[in-house]
Amino acid sequence: MKTTLSIILSFILLPVVSQTQESRQVVDLRGTWKFEIGDKLSYADPKFDDSKWEEIFVPEVWENEGYPGYDGYAWYRKKFSLPASAQNKNLYFHGGYIDDASRIYINGHLIGGKGLFPPEFETAYDNEVIVAIPKEYVKYNQENVVAIRVYDDYRYGGITRGKVGVFEHTNEINFAIRFPDLWRFKTGDEERWSGTDFDDSKWQQLIVPTPWDIQGYQDYDGFAWYRVSFDVPSNMQNEKLFVLLGKIDDIDEAYINGVKIGNTGRMEGSRWMQRITEEYQELRVYRIPSTALRPNQKNVLSLRVYDKMKYGGVCEGPVGIITEKEYRRLNLDDAIRNRDDRTKFERFLDKIFNE
Repeated sequence: MKTTLSIILSFILLPVVSQTQESRQVVDLRGTWKFEIGDKLSYADPKFDDSKWEEIFVPEVWENEGYPGYDGYAWYRKKFSLPASAQNKNLYFHGGYIDDASRIYINGHLIGGKGLFPPEFETAYDNEVIVAIPKEYVKYNQENVVAIRVYDDYRYGGITRGKVGVFEHTNEINFAIRFPDLWRFKTGDEERWSGTDFDDSKWQQLIVPTPWDIQGYQDYDGFAWYRVSFDVPSNMQNEKLFVLLGKIDDIDEAYINGVKIGNTGRMEGSRWMQRITEEYQELRVYRIPSTALRPNQKNVLSLRVYDKMKYGGVCEGPVGIITEKEYRRLNLDDAIRNRDDRTKFERFLDKIFNE
């Protein structure tokens, strides 16, 4: 029953995301790129001198571009400029389909990718690479550098097909409050990390939403916390608000200013954690109690996450705060109702196992 409800929830919510998003090309990056086989992380540095590298056409399998039979690591690099008109837009890098695994760097900053590198290799040759570009990582009317690290395990390799460039995503969900692209992140588990006054300035910053495995924690399973600060506009003080937290792998608890506002899955005791099944497929939607927010002050969203295996963290969007009006427009009532039903079922399991 628990698995069935999770799947129902996914079917209800996934169309909301996929059908409300359009893209418009800002920079076309099809064409000639710099290319080098081998693997050095220094290749991501925008100051790296790639003048002696070979040139290769993108998108195309590298076997057809002078590297027949090559399997292993290779890097692509390309310089581009963004117009000033793109400064306030939601920008995404489209990397087409990359065979087998990839990591995308903008101006030396890792922004995402698909698949896993050895030794925990996992191919993503049939998954289109689309990753958000944090505004903090790009320059306008100046030179930017995108570098792509690729690992090919067998047969064809490289950026094989699809759209390649920088795109603006429009017609998304109408967020009342948008969170920054970069959130504070730390592995481990301490209750005090949910509080507003805790100093997280020394924590690492990760892009949300993107699995933590793709941002330097490929082999990490267990507890971790995210934290992000946001302001509540004065015209939002009397609104009924909901937070969307995308799809989280595997289970989570969400807090605003130290007040728990919701959870998916249960973390109390090893028996509950052993029951983790389809939670990673659910789109998180939590009501925000009005008493939890602090108008005209810094507000902090804290997210406690437990990952059982493979990918972990806030893996997919949408992420942000919406009004009740937008909540109704997206028809999320059924999702909340199913979440309540599942909670009742878990209470029933509580009695059975005397936990």
